[in-house]
Order: sequence, then structure tokens, then C-alpha cells
Amino acid sequence: MSITSSSKHQTLPVDQLRVDTYTHGIIGPSQPMLGPLADGGRLLAGTPPGCWGPMITPSFQGGHEVTQPVRIAGAEVGDAVALTIERLRVTSIATSSGVMQFVDGRYHGDPFVAKLCSACGKEHPASHVDGIGADAIRCSECGAEVSAFRFSHGYVMVFDHDNQIGLTVGQEVANTLAGRASELSMLPEQAQQHSILALARADIPGVASPMRPFLGNIGTTPARDLPDSHNCADFGQHLIGAPHRYGVSKEELDAARTDGHMDTNSVREGCILICPVKVPGAGVYLGDMHAQQGNGEIAGHATDVSGETELTVEVVKGLQIDGPILLQNLEDLPPLARPLDAEQRRHVRALGARWGQEAIEENGPVTFIGSGSNLNEATANGLARAAKALGLPYDEVLNRATIAGSIEISRLPGTVRVTLLCPLTILDRIGIGHLVRRKYAL
Repeated sequence: MSITSSSKHQTLPVDQLRVDTYTHGIIGPSQPMLGPLADGGRLLAGTPPGCWGPMITPSFQGGHEVTQPVRIAGAEVGDAVALTIERLRVTSIATSSGVMQFVDGRYHGDPFVAKLCSACGKEHPASHVDGIGADAIRCSECGAEVSAFRFSHGYVMVFDHDNQIGLTVGQEVANTLAGRASELSMLPEQAQQHSILALARADIPGVASPMRPFLGNIGTTPARDLPDSHNCADFGQHLIGAPHRYGVSKEELDAARTDGHMDTNSVREGCILICPVKVPGAGVYLGDMHAQQGNGEIAGHATDVSGETELTVEVVKGLQIDGPILLQNLEDLPPLARPLDAEQRRHVRALGARWGQEAIEENGPVTFIGSGSNLNEATANGLARAAKALGLPYDEVLNRATIAGSIEISRLPGTVRVTLLCPLTILDRIGIGHLVRRKYAL
């Protein structure tokens, strides 16, 4: 049985579900869930761009526009849900991004969450696009220019989907694209953001970059309502003691977050992402597709695009984790964490025989996402998560990540990947050994 997000409420699990509705910036227990989707079912979604579109749309209370969450049959608090990304496809024809600046006086504490019009004082005002350029976003209450964000340096990029390449354009082309902003962004019908193409900021024309699409925000619903872009520890820091309704303590943030917003560029087609369940039914959601991004997302934002995603779900009973575990594609793994091939295994057996070491560990790679207010805290968080989930001494995790793994930056200021080779016996014990074996043909 298959249903869409516009179908009537279902009580029996379905094998396939399509989602084309969005949460307007907030993810948490207050959001009604679609489904339930059967354990082993298939989820399809069309997603609008994250980041800049919602950022310049004052009615949004988060920095993204993610899908309405989906209930997974049999997923209970204390379980995990494995998401296998079967297909990712960029649909935007063009996008714009760059380095951001805040506009003082147009927000309370956090411009992603608590926007207002400095002219009429309206909080989260309705708005519209009038013309193109930096002053195009206008308050529908009073007509004043209202965006809480500016580009300090920006670019516009067009895409060749057949050959998976992008190219930045000059100002004249950017101005032309801005006149067709929503059309060229390929915004889904029910998306409510303004297209960032309307701002037409084109500072670096002629730069080509291969497309390598991934999802920047994907996972399970946090245990309390959070702005979708702040479901992580680095962006989430801005919620601690904040003067708006989503202000929390550090302890409340850490207990609630599921680190869905990780901007990890290896969360792409073919990977398996294992996510904690912190609310009944898990509440799987996704969004913030990027056409490409280097490690670190150094500019703070990358090429946010509309796209289509297809994934399958599997409940992992009793796997109590605090944040995501990622089974990366083989080519995305750090060199020291890649499983040995047949020839390497033969040489290892010979080496062991030469020195009297008969037992040779059978292992597989796992990656733990860690987040914190800075990279040091994020690294410590990822290492601690690995030790806790695997039941290994913390110092052993340090050694394994050093000689048979790596620490890699996913996003500045504070999201990392902690990758290590782990004994298959441990992975079997915690319930993901079959996923690792399947992913890496072990």
C-alpha cells in the first residue's frame, strides 16, 4: 500500500509513503506525524532548499524547510532507525549562496529563529518579493525592506544535471535568473520560502564545481520542539538562554537533540544513516539538500537546492544512541578505515604467521557524528558516543580512531565524523552487524 502526505490519516502501516509537506522551520513533538510507514518501508520526498530561502523569509522560525515527520511502525524510544538513501536527485536549475551578515534590529537574539520587522515591529511578518536585489524582501504589513540577512559575499550557480556540474554566473545573468527565481529554484508547490535567487548576488562568476549532492538535515524528531536548523549542538548553542520561546538550557538541548542537522557531505546516495529514536514513532524527516560542499562548509552555507530523495527504513530495536551513526560509501571513508581487500588480508595473515599472531580481528567501519560548540567539543562528543554505543573503553576508541580510522570535520564550528574499524562481534551485539556486512560486502 502506498499513500502521499495529502492522503487521509492512516492507522495501518503502509509500505510506501510520499511526503510533500513541510514544517515551516520547527521540528519536534508538536508536529503531527504522517504514516505510519512500515518497518522496511520506502519513503519518498521532494524537498525545498534549506538555509538562505527560509533565512530571508521572516515568517520562518528556523533556518530550513524540512519535511513533515513520518511515524515508523514499531519504533519506540530507546530504539534506532536505519535510513538507507537509495536515490538523491537535484531538481533546482540554479541557486545562490554565500557568506552571511546579520541585519541588526531585525531579530530577537537569533535571526534564524526570531525575526521581526524593524519598521512596524511585527514579529514573523508575512512578506513578499518586490523586484530583485538585496532590498527585494518586503514586509506585507508595512512595505519596509525586512530581511534579517545580507550577503557579505555571494554567488549564483547554474547546473547541468546530465553531466553533474555547476557554474557560477556574472551579474547580468544573475539578474535574469532573479526574474524567474521560484521557477528556476524548482520550489515544491507547498514550500513557503522566498527563493534566494531573487537577491541576485554574483561576486565570483566563472567558477565550475562538480555536483555531489547530499542531505544536510536528515534524521529523527528531537525530544522537544527546536528550530530545525538548531537540532545539533553548534547551531543549537544559540538557543541556550535565548530570549525567545525556544530558549533552553544546555542540559535540555543535549537531552533533546538528535543531530539531524549535520551538514555531513557523505550523507549521500548509497549511505546508511542510523538515527536515535527520542519520540514514539521516531518522526523521520529530511531536507536541506546541497548540490556540493567541501568538508567544513567553510562559508557557513553551501549550494542549497530543491531535490528528490528516496530512502528505506529499518528499525533497530534496543540500540540506545545519542546521535547518528553513519555507514559511509566506501570511497568516502578515510583510507585507514577502509576494509582490507583480499590481497591485503592475505598479506596480513602472512604477517601474523611470521610473528605468531594467529588471531586477526574481523571488523568493519562505523562513523559516529559528534557535535559541540566548537570542534574540540564535537570531537570529544563523537568519541564518547562511540565508546558508549560500542561498549569500548574511551582510550581504546582513541587508539582505534588513530590507527584504523580518522577524525574529519563535517561543519564549522562544531560537527565532526569519528570513524573507526570495530570488531564485527560488537556490531552484531548492538544490532547493526548485518547493516555493516551488507554495506561493505563483508
